Amino acid sequence: MKRKHTRTFVPGAERPGKAASDNVHAGRAGQMRARVRLMIEITARAGSYRKGLVKAAERLSPEEAVILDDLERHGLQVPQLRDVLRGGHVLVDDPRLYEKWRFAKGSHPRLSSHHRDIDKTRYPDIGMRGQVVREKLHGRTEQGTWVQLEKTPAAFGGPKLPRPSDLRHLVDYVVYKFTNSNVGPWGLSRMTERHPLYLTPVLAVPTSLTPPIARSLTQALHRIEANDDVTAVSQELAARFPPPDRPDLTGELGQALSDRGGRGLFGNSDVWVTQTPSRTAAAVLRESRRAPAVDGWPTGGSS
Repeated sequence: MKRKHTRTFVPGAERPGKAASDNVHAGRAGQMRARVRLMIEITARAGSYRKGLVKAAERLSPEEAVILDDLERHGLQVPQLRDVLRGGHVLVDDPRLYEKWRFAKGSHPRLSSHHRDIDKTRYPDIGMRGQVVREKLHGRTEQGTWVQLEKTPAAFGGPKLPRPSDLRHLVDYVVYKFTNSNVGPWGLSRMTERHPLYLTPVLAVPTSLTPPIARSLTQALHRIEANDDVTAVSQELAARFPPPDRPDLTGELGQALSDRGGRGLFGNSDVWVTQTPSRTAAAVLRESRRAPAVDGWPTGGSS
């Protein structure tokens, strides 16, 4: 008589790839949160904020990280992040972000006076609270999405009765009227709805060069590369390791740039390094200078 074995159910066992997929998703989410926290810490070095920003960044929620990461992907730089954290009004030329930022956790309808030309019954303004954003408010524009961080949460538009925070929100509005600056969670910003911060996807269109310009540019690039071979290292070492022979150097222009056009996350940033030089690196460099020459090659400097 055969014994019947009962089948034990293990969550995720029916789909062996699901657990791996969840782990990959969690790993990417963790990397994104760590990257956004680092951006906040870097911009906090070069600007004045209300106290507590760095500690709040340590408790950054996944939803907050998604919003700031999306802004960075649409061209936000570290200096511009300063205005965002101070309540700057941001226009993003991407309507898809409106639905993406309506999170199942934490998002709620809000009333606001922003962009009154939009049908608020179809596209209601959405609020969300967080450690860094305090009160995030976003909505639709005709061609994209707008977002603004506020210092004081408000219950306007919800089923709850007015609270003391609503009174503080009105005080922030008075400050805005007198200073012409938005009151954000970590400071004041001149980037108001009338003078917003505008982010847009890359609009560059690749185009081919005319033959005369291509020949002139190729010759210039060859001269630059030849000069680099002489000045970068000693002539003897440069002769031993010639560069690859590429007939069309113009074809490589722009290939090393990202979809951000080479502007970079730290464009126009006044961030500097505050750490002292590494003692280990200094010791290695000193030893390399003392090392004997090999086959007559110089040990340091240029000939």
